Amino acid sequence: MAGRTLLNVNKLRSGYGNVAVINGLSFDVKEGEIVAIVGRNGVGKTTLLKTLIGELPCQGGDIEFRGRSMNAVPAAERAQLGIGYVPQGRGLFTGLSVEDNLRLGKLVGGRPKEMNFDRVYGFFPILKTRLSQIAGTMSGGQQQQLSIGRILIGNPSIMLLDEPSEGIQPNIVQEIGEIIRRIRTEEKLTVIIVEQNLDLIQASADRCIVIDKGAIVDEILPSDLDDPEIARKYLAI
Repeated sequence: MAGRTLLNVNKLRSGYGNVAVINGLSFDVKEGEIVAIVGRNGVGKTTLLKTLIGELPCQGGDIEFRGRSMNAVPAAERAQLGIGYVPQGRGLFTGLSVEDNLRLGKLVGGRPKEMNFDRVYGFFPILKTRLSQIAGTMSGGQQQQLSIGRILIGNPSIMLLDEPSEGIQPNIVQEIGEIIRRIRTEEKLTVIIVEQNLDLIQASADRCIVIDKGAIVDEILPSDLDDPEIARKYLAI
């Protein structure tokens, strides 16, 4: 499934002010891969995603997307180039309708004329029946579907997901993982997912990059997490 390298991270350093959180981190992601970034709380997973999308500055090293350095590219332009981001907490406009939230997705991907709502409804049919509903009144699982659907509207090349299982009922987590894999297969979409939920990792990811204290300490397969000792070591469970 995986093809050419889409994203290359080389000796990346970033953080908050003078506080370094990401320390010389290097990895790459190929087209069509689903890569999980795993590790305990506070090790830099969210900081990494915020740096990739441009919400935090790169303090050293380089981020290359399709062979182009992103270091000096602002977040809005990165989105237009095809880097979609679903933040922890989903980042929805909770006072707007489902339809209005979806329409805002045209800002991602740089190809607004190609917006295809029916494609999103194919993955998340419930959204089609809730277009007039205020987003903030939806359940956690429905809001997560909306947040992913909003990103898909703009035809991104890669989607960054931060803790998509947060606030979702356990019986919905497996479904979200299966949908992520469907999106990869049917849309040829590359996905980086920050997650600690074992079920979602195993339902969606091809491989896992383990980070601790802002550095990569291991790379494992999702099936390796069947070992309780490995799961305890790398996940906050």
